Amino acid sequence: MTNRPDQPTIHWGDAAAVLASRIREIAARLGPGSSVAVGITGPVGSGKTTLAGQLGGTLVSTDHYLPDYHTLPEQERDEPGHADLPALAQHLTELKAGRAVEMPLWCFQSHRRVGARRVEPAELIVCEGIFALHATVRETLDLAVFVDAPRATRWARWEQIEAAGERGWGVERAKRYFAEVADPTFARHADTYRRVADIVVLNHAPPKPRPKP
Repeated sequence: MTNRPDQPTIHWGDAAAVLASRIREIAARLGPGSSVAVGITGPVGSGKTTLAGQLGGTLVSTDHYLPDYHTLPEQERDEPGHADLPALAQHLTELKAGRAVEMPLWCFQSHRRVGARRVEPAELIVCEGIFALHATVRETLDLAVFVDAPRATRWARWEQIEAAGERGWGVERAKRYFAEVADPTFARHADTYRRVADIVVLNHAPPKPRPKP
């Protein structure tokens, strides 16, 4: 994948500070009382959730707009066409307008939607996940970020998550899903997402140890 000529690439260690500066610039341009919406995407394990958490604000994960996995063949579960992206775009629009929304709640243990939760607006709204720069969502964003990382590093991060019992699949099942579904599905759309990004972040940082269950 290649960047556009006008598309800066920054390294992981600088990312939070650079993005915070860009967010302040956008907020100043939009004026008092406005909300800034940032989208952060990247392949699984790239660090997009960690980066989103470093920025603060109201966090919206595209994971909660996934379909119930049992309703689809495994190979199609992460395809954006099956996610409720119109609802995600509407919710981001409402939050930017200063209105709270009832967002879906998707469970990683049962891999289905299990309810809803109220999300309040804020001056900064950060949408992160594999669908965050999809065309349906991109038009609601003021700043778009693509995070990339080597495949081996990304799997090492996901392996730690599963080893810690955070997702409920276990390492072997997750490894197969990563190799056969998650990674190739995102790769089919990665060039499109990267082209519409304002900034590309390269994350070569090794995964940090996670506590074991």
